[in-house]
Amino acid sequence: MKKRVLAIIGLCFFALICTGPLLGTAAETGTISGDSKKGAAENTKTTEDSLGRSTPDGTVMGFMKATQKRDYDQAVEYLNTHRTGKSAQKLIQQLQAVLDRGFTGRPVILSKKREGYLDDGLSPTLERVGSAETSTGTIDILLERVQRGSDGPIWLFAADTLAKVPAAYEELDKFSIEQYLPDILVNTWFLRFPLWQWISVLLVVPISLVIATGLTRLARPLLLRVMERIAGVHGDYHTVQLAGPMRLAIFTVGMWCISFLSGSIIASLFWTYVAAVLTVISICWLLMRIIDIGLAVKKMQSESGAAGKIAVIQLAGKLIKILIAATGAITILYIAGINITAALTGLGIGGIAVAFAAQKTLENLFGGIMIISDRTIHVGDFCRAGTALGVVEEIGLRSTYLRTQDRTIVAIPNGQMASMSIENLSARDKILFRHSIPLRYETGPSQLRHLLTDMRTLLKNHEKVESGTFRVRLMKLGDSSFSVEIFAYVLERGYEDYLEIQENLLLRMLELIEENGTAIAPPAQLTYSGRETAMFREKEKGQGASAKKVHKPAQ
Repeated sequence: MKKRVLAIIGLCFFALICTGPLLGTAAETGTISGDSKKGAAENTKTTEDSLGRSTPDGTVMGFMKATQKRDYDQAVEYLNTHRTGKSAQKLIQQLQAVLDRGFTGRPVILSKKREGYLDDGLSPTLERVGSAETSTGTIDILLERVQRGSDGPIWLFAADTLAKVPAAYEELDKFSIEQYLPDILVNTWFLRFPLWQWISVLLVVPISLVIATGLTRLARPLLLRVMERIAGVHGDYHTVQLAGPMRLAIFTVGMWCISFLSGSIIASLFWTYVAAVLTVISICWLLMRIIDIGLAVKKMQSESGAAGKIAVIQLAGKLIKILIAATGAITILYIAGINITAALTGLGIGGIAVAFAAQKTLENLFGGIMIISDRTIHVGDFCRAGTALGVVEEIGLRSTYLRTQDRTIVAIPNGQMASMSIENLSARDKILFRHSIPLRYETGPSQLRHLLTDMRTLLKNHEKVESGTFRVRLMKLGDSSFSVEIFAYVLERGYEDYLEIQENLLLRMLELIEENGTAIAPPAQLTYSGRETAMFREKEKGQGASAKKVHKPAQ
């Protein structure tokens, strides 16, 4: 449980880091994505506003940052009002209170584009930030786009909204939790949030995780039934694989609920963007686990007749998972406010450089695709690739792995596999039985005819020898023997079974040779070595001396 809590907290921090530019840095640096592009409603170039008011996001975050620093002179620059001095300061404090305690409505997702959201049903010059709930009703908090000076148009809190703020402030519940907290928790800020809100996060995360874990366990029986009905296999192990992403998804739903119920615009922003990032992560995680489960189920089914397709499915699964991860990363970047168009353009330019630097990697990738698409070899096939001989264990994105007869693994890059000659021994429908038997020259023609007839009868009557293609022929009269060739196809695919049949045939042929009164011809050349050679030479000398003594002329 501790690991799960720490993991979820880590994901929340990751989401906050991803959305950090949205929660304060935009207003501080004045840099908003897409600043160099023309707005959809503009036809002329505009310059960037120094206070970040070029976008709705920059205006809201700049105002909240200024009020947190109690810089009312800067905060008033975000309001479309003519008030100054104490009157402006009072209006700023009232608007801040409405945004901090009376904020309601859908979760906040502020636009980071110059033109704002054009599909919200409002005028192109208006942008709805959210709503404030009062005892007499709800008021919309709107921004309006105005032109000031020669610079481009900027977004300010609308005059109509500001006119309703004092009445909304008076109807707000004056209760605030900050009134009852120590000053250190209220005044100490970390990453744009007071310390007490971070403590609340540490409390919300484990509670939400416990609820998500309980709901996941309750849903487990339903998942088991669905798995057994869809895949036709027992889904206990596979449901365990789905537990993690489902738990995160339920936890994410809790984050969305908190963003809905939050009464502060800052808190709503935080929980909305955290929930959005966690939603992307949970969906990608869930899809990857579903792909893994699909591959596992397919592999189980392949053992009963579909093993030839497992390599294609595995490679396709890996490519789809990479695509899912890339899509999720791009979506998170988009949520974080990064200009995706510029990022994709940069990736395109960088991709060309990477393609040149990774030619071998790409060659191996496409080589693997060619191997699988050609269906030359499959997982489980016994094959010979170059000098390597073994069983194909995996066809990966980079290499093909063979299990040799020495039980070692040989990894061959797919680029080489695609260009070399591959002999798939498992693809044989029958195995060739071919031998040449030397017979002694003492074998007479009648004996030889009977022997050839007996051997043909043996092959003809054998159930594992293909009829119509075998032959037994006297092929050659050699220097020291007759040469009889035996040619036949054994109807077996397994090499071990073939070896057993070959052994029985050869033993039976030796018996036929013996029954016909002949024998295998010995080697034509004998080699003597060691002591036997010395004795042979002494014998030759003795025979030579005797010959000289016999032929010695009489005195």
